[in-house]
Amino acid sequence: MKTIRYAFWAIVALCLILIGLANRDPVTVRAMPVWLSDLLGLSPDVTLPLFVVIFIGVGAGLAIGFLWEWLREYRIRADGRAKSREVAALRQELQQMRIASVGAKSEDDVLALLEKTR
Repeated sequence: MKTIRYAFWAIVALCLILIGLANRDPVTVRAMPVWLSDLLGLSPDVTLPLFVVIFIGVGAGLAIGFLWEWLREYRIRADGRAKSREVAALRQELQQMRIASVGAKSEDDVLALLEKTR
């Protein structure tokens, strides 16, 4: 199983390296259209290799997706915590009932033995 995992990650690494080598050309990433930057007098743009832009986009998409799922599953986690607390309380109650029944049973057994000897 470990070999398959290592082979998978090696293939993923090879694909990422190939994507990086094929997309080395610099591109300019602009935060706003040219006409708006000319109007405002500021030009927030950066020049990066294309593969960096691709990897940042994929990473941002994954981060947004994970955050969205984490927020969406809040109710499920809250229900799980409530059920866990309920199970813990029921186990505690069952343990107390077992202790009480063992104590009562031993007293009844002793009383039963004493009554038989009379």
